[in-house]
Amino acid sequence: MTLSTTSNFIDPDTAYRLVVEAHRGLGDEDSALLDTALVLILANHIGDADVLREAISLAKRQLSQNKTTSEKDAR
Repeated sequence: MTLSTTSNFIDPDTAYRLVVEAHRGLGDEDSALLDTALVLILANHIGDADVLREAISLAKRQLSQNKTTSEKDAR
């Protein structure tokens, strides 16, 4: 199995809203705990360490790119 980076949702906005609404009313700590639980549940659902490794790598690259962009915008 390879990592799919295209949307598999018929309605991606609904998926986004579900995640946002799940965080509504939570403090920072509980929000981080929810994210952690959700990541572990979905990683288990995927069940493929290679796909998980690829997803982690992609997420880290995106995080790094976002930080670089934010730092440039702050100047």
